[in-house]
Amino acid sequence: MKLYNTLTRKLEEFKPQNPSEVKIYTCGPTVYDFPHVGNYTSYIYWDLLIRTLKLNGMTPKRVLNLTDVGHLTSDADDGDDKLEKGAKRENKTVWEIAEFYSKYFLENYEKLNLVKPDVIARATDYIDEDIKLVDELTRKGYTYETSDGVYFDTSKFPTYADFARLDLDHLKAGARVDFNSEKKNVSDFALWKFIKEGENHAMRWDYLNRPGYPGWHIECATIIHEELGETIDIHTGGIDHIPVHHTNEIAESEAAFEKKMCNFWLHCNFITIDGEKISKSLGNTYTLEQLEEKGYMPLDFKMWVLQGHFQGTRNFSLLDLAAAKSRRLNWKNKAVAAKQLGQIRKTTICDEILKAVNENLNSAAAFSIIDTNELNFEDWQFVDELFGLGLTKDADNAPDFVKRLIEEREEARKNKDFAVADEIRDQLADNNYIVKDTPDGPVWQFLS
Repeated sequence: MKLYNTLTRKLEEFKPQNPSEVKIYTCGPTVYDFPHVGNYTSYIYWDLLIRTLKLNGMTPKRVLNLTDVGHLTSDADDGDDKLEKGAKRENKTVWEIAEFYSKYFLENYEKLNLVKPDVIARATDYIDEDIKLVDELTRKGYTYETSDGVYFDTSKFPTYADFARLDLDHLKAGARVDFNSEKKNVSDFALWKFIKEGENHAMRWDYLNRPGYPGWHIECATIIHEELGETIDIHTGGIDHIPVHHTNEIAESEAAFEKKMCNFWLHCNFITIDGEKISKSLGNTYTLEQLEEKGYMPLDFKMWVLQGHFQGTRNFSLLDLAAAKSRRLNWKNKAVAAKQLGQIRKTTICDEILKAVNENLNSAAAFSIIDTNELNFEDWQFVDELFGLGLTKDADNAPDFVKRLIEEREEARKNKDFAVADEIRDQLADNNYIVKDTPDGPVWQFLS
């Protein structure tokens, strides 16, 4: 199995430290608003990663975090906490916002048939551990204090720029974040933020005799250390995390624990909508519910995502989603037909499909193999196990009345009573079923 490793900028053979416990960390959402479809794309790609590892005989141990404090609107050290922003918008408490959007995200996670992580870690459950990590970094000389927080001194960590290939000599103030004159280096970042006098910040904990809250970056370093230890096998996220968030995670973790943080880093690219960046101000966002209102299932969107590659730039449109829906329905009906016709036993085509995905999660190449070959029902079950598209779930679940109508239609056709046969066909269509005549007899399939 080969994966593109951001750490080395190379396609490498993936060899876990322990195949029976492959340690994986996935950067989860900040739970302050309704996610749009682009937010779910990475979790679909990483679901394929988990499923592929399993089918290669490995056992992943995966942690996914939910950021419910500390993520500021600038994605760095300035602006409002996003949870506070959500609370003001909806006139709720930050705790209510976190609970509502965490539940919402996990419900949609299930709708997409994504493999549940072994640990779902909420940032606010690790505050004491965050403080211990800041103390450890302070003890080792990596921190300094300003009027608004405790900062990591990146000049003390010689390899800070390596991961993102940063040019620190030419990194001007404001290039990544608004410059804070109290910072020693423009790349320094907050480990802990102090709440200023008069600032309305509901989530607060005492540290250094002042109320405050953890920085966004430290939560991941803390959770990884507590739940997986160092060194982990794979860390996943979006490409936007490379120059700031993941760079800072590495600095915190490796400075504190003096071990390599992670062997493989996987980053997915963005999707655009109708050629433009997804933005609420442009009015081009869709939630999964909005797609459902237009007649698309979450698994249709999952199908669309997996038709491309996690490193590629993808452009989403309803026209392309319609094509993905049609493709998924076609596959589902082929699986249903194979089951009814007794085409059961698994074939070697599954080896070809897995081989394609083993080349850097190339699901598009695997889909081409599926489209151009005849699959038996156990092959379709394998495809479902690998991609989680819900193709075989209802293969045996046609209602009794559907089976009865098909029998009545066959009888009418034998008696050359084609008017009755057509009426039965219409009845089936009204219930979202069709019947197809094959050399081996009639089979029922889904209309949509």
